[in-house]
Amino acid sequence: MPRSKKGKRGSSKSGSLRQEVLQLNMSAKASPKGVRNGTKGESGASDDELTSDILSHCSSASECTSVLEEGLGGEQVDEQTAQDETEDKLKQCIDNLMDKSTKTRLAGLESLRQAFSSRVLYDFLTERRLTVTDCLERSLKKGSVQEQAAAATVFTLLCIQLGGGDEAEEGFKMVRPILTAILIDNCANIAVRQSCARALGMCCYVSTAEEGEDMIKSLALLESVFTTSYPNREGTLPTPKPGSPALHNAALQAWSLLVTLCPESRLTVLLDHHLPKLQACLNSSDVNYRIAVGETIALLVELRRDIDEEFELDSESMCECLKSLATDGNKHRAKNDRRKQRSVFRDVLHYIENEDFNVEKIRFGMESVYVDSWMRKIIYDAFKDILESGVRHHLQFNPLLRDIFGLGPPLIMDATVKGPKISRFEKHLFNSAAFKARTKQRSKVRDKRADVM
Repeated sequence: MPRSKKGKRGSSKSGSLRQEVLQLNMSAKASPKGVRNGTKGESGASDDELTSDILSHCSSASECTSVLEEGLGGEQVDEQTAQDETEDKLKQCIDNLMDKSTKTRLAGLESLRQAFSSRVLYDFLTERRLTVTDCLERSLKKGSVQEQAAAATVFTLLCIQLGGGDEAEEGFKMVRPILTAILIDNCANIAVRQSCARALGMCCYVSTAEEGEDMIKSLALLESVFTTSYPNREGTLPTPKPGSPALHNAALQAWSLLVTLCPESRLTVLLDHHLPKLQACLNSSDVNYRIAVGETIALLVELRRDIDEEFELDSESMCECLKSLATDGNKHRAKNDRRKQRSVFRDVLHYIENEDFNVEKIRFGMESVYVDSWMRKIIYDAFKDILESGVRHHLQFNPLLRDIFGLGPPLIMDATVKGPKISRFEKHLFNSAAFKARTKQRSKVRDKRADVM
């Protein structure tokens, strides 16, 4: 059998054993063998000794090759061992959710949050989804404030992991009443209500229920939360309670996510009802809520223009307000807040006036996705908020996110094979076409629910 090149050391040239013997013999003949006192000189080794040395060298090279080959097989073993260790740790975290100690339960929730956001664990969780759901339900009902907020976040990640199929729908129906009860409870902690608002919006978006009843109820519930920030009959904004802007922000963002699924018949009603009142909320004292309101206005206008290409937003006062926020230089506001606000509202104003969106390219692995509309931005930001730094990993491997953004099944990449290079413009056109096709397909399903709405 031919020797592997990986086992050779000290030389990068290839050659047969016979060639090496001949070369050494020739070099031995060419050098003088000065004989003194009946003894051989420095280069007077016999041919048999040279051959023996070479055979010894080849034997050591063969041993090195076998070690490397065993090492490659060992990597596969190590990978399987690492996976088994990870699953054992996850099982321990799930067991910790049933511990009597609050500290232990919180540690288990935090570990699951990090694992769910950074990896795709569908196979592992499918067999244990009911156990995990029961534990999270118990934490939401009887846990401390911190535990309730963490449980709502972990449940949202669980639905994303399960991929929006029957498993996610079944879990959402179990936990939805608890999320609803906490969200509408004015005596509940603001941070917990905020987590429940995000969980309600994302889990309802992910769920693939055939009827639209859950979505309509969730929309109405979220509306009841953030509409308390709307101006009263005199046109003045109510004085916000401590922490309420953050709750209104979470509810509005969750509501905007669900609006992307609404049928055309309902979008017109939503635009006519909410747009004037959202304009008044642009004067809110909270910068994050102002930004959420601005992005929601841009989303509603974009969806309305998709329905009616001749639609024009006839509101000079709104454009003036957007211009003011896009050039805000008030010194009593934090510098970072002013910078963030100006950046967002420049984009909003640019779209309202010119119907043009600043495209953002998101790279992950060997692929990329283009955020080229307000609807795409709302959806991507919602997943980014919950998955944090793991959003790119899920874009690469999670079938749910790949379906939502029109990326197709996860790719199996081979670094040794280089396919034909595609231009950026071609990638952009492909992503846009795939996303629009998916949106139309989902809209057909949603239109069947119009009668329910």
